[in-house]
Amino acid sequence: MNTNENGNQIVAFDPDDNTVKQTKSTASSVIAHTSSTTLITLLSANSNRLGAIIFNDSAASHLYIKLGASVSLTSFSVKLGPGAYYEIPCCYSGVVTGVCESASGTIRVTELT
Repeated sequence: MNTNENGNQIVAFDPDDNTVKQTKSTASSVIAHTSSTTLITLLSANSNRLGAIIFNDSAASHLYIKLGASVSLTSFSVKLGPGAYYEIPCCYSGVVTGVCESASGTIRVTELT
């Protein structure tokens, strides 16, 4: 079994039985951020993160998400419409930032570890 420095199993190919092994999440934390027109750190870097879901709980405002620091309306990874969600790609453990077009609604973040 392959593990990272924290002892978590990582996705790996097992040549003995030709299968792919991966870690399954056993815990989650849910955070609610108030929508803002200024930068919000949605998730801090976390080497134990196995995945994350971001839900734009707004009726009207778009949420701009960046896998990295310093998100803006012109420098972003994903533009998320009202009522939409985004799943952070597997194995991304860095910081995630967000900014909204208008300060209306809530950004709901679930981090899986």
